[in-house]
Amino acid sequence: MPVLAASPALLVLADGTSYQGWSFGATGTAIGEVVFNTAMTGYQEVATDPSYCGQIVTFTYPELGNTGVNPEDEESAHPQIRGAIARNIARRPSNWRSTQSLPDYFKEHNIPGIYGIDTRALTIKLRSSGAMNGGISTDILDPAELLKKVQAAPSMAGLNLVREVTTKEVYEWSDPTADIWEFRPVLDETQDEPLTVVAIDFGMKRNILRRLASYGCRVIVVPADTPPEQIINYNPDGIFLSNGPGDPAAVSEGIATTRALLERQQPIFGICMGHQILGLSLGAETFKLKFGHRGLNHPAGLQRQVEITSQNHGFAINADTLNPEVEITHLNLNDRTVAGLRHKTLPFFSVQYHPEASPGPHDADYLFEQFVQSMRSRKAHQQS
Repeated sequence: MPVLAASPALLVLADGTSYQGWSFGATGTAIGEVVFNTAMTGYQEVATDPSYCGQIVTFTYPELGNTGVNPEDEESAHPQIRGAIARNIARRPSNWRSTQSLPDYFKEHNIPGIYGIDTRALTIKLRSSGAMNGGISTDILDPAELLKKVQAAPSMAGLNLVREVTTKEVYEWSDPTADIWEFRPVLDETQDEPLTVVAIDFGMKRNILRRLASYGCRVIVVPADTPPEQIINYNPDGIFLSNGPGDPAAVSEGIATTRALLERQQPIFGICMGHQILGLSLGAETFKLKFGHRGLNHPAGLQRQVEITSQNHGFAINADTLNPEVEITHLNLNDRTVAGLRHKTLPFFSVQYHPEASPGPHDADYLFEQFVQSMRSRKAHQQS
């Protein structure tokens, strides 16, 4: 996007560091936690992932918007990020699926962006100092004035953002992964009845629902504060705990519901925040990471078995607080934090990363199959 066609914009971090750049997308002021994502693709999926609610995302890939946006790649009904930071912006996208440019898309949904700054230097800053609150503005171009607004904003630690993104109504999802990007055979045609999965929505990505449907599941999505008694009334074969934003320890209603559902000893699968909620429900504690894990090439594994994973989280489970009945199945191999766990005797398991990809590698898609097999085994045992 030519600088001559853009208006000035300002980025200020909570420690007083400021960056001058140019505006794209909407005008105005956005305040949120400034984080960075190292992915080279998938900016639309990132922008619409509810896990990014409350955050301003720095994209380290040097040019954003080359392929435009399209309805099929949205992970929710609209962008969830508070703002976007980029080195350069493509105003004229080139892709056969594109229906709109990224600047126009952000303008339509009132998402401010800033470009023309040194995103490499900003990323190094966030790595050394840690993720922190910041603000983007086209209205406030005085760093001291914008800093006051940034410093008045609440910290991400202790913040329950699930209430902002969870579904308000119960609904069923039946659409599988689209044929144009289906990447493995999934349906078992010998099964007469679909397995019923109740998915607790802490900030659900659509591709998670697509993968569950692709594996033949009937998926009922419920709000995060749904009482366990209502969930049990759906007679589920398994429970899914979704991804989501904010501090998992602050999602007290989700933890209480999951703890009650553990007593049924039926299969439970958690992803990202769902992983943290499961860990908290089993007695573990979580902590805030310095700058989090956000990107598409994070190695995770154990005992020389490695998966390349898509990750997006700012909190992690404290391994020292895990119940002796819970074992670690995966570690993030960059910093050795917990990336997966399971109960040693009961069918509960979870991962800190995103096996549904979108964007990202498909190495971990087998986890959906593992969940389905666990539900089928339990159902067969009950019927025998």
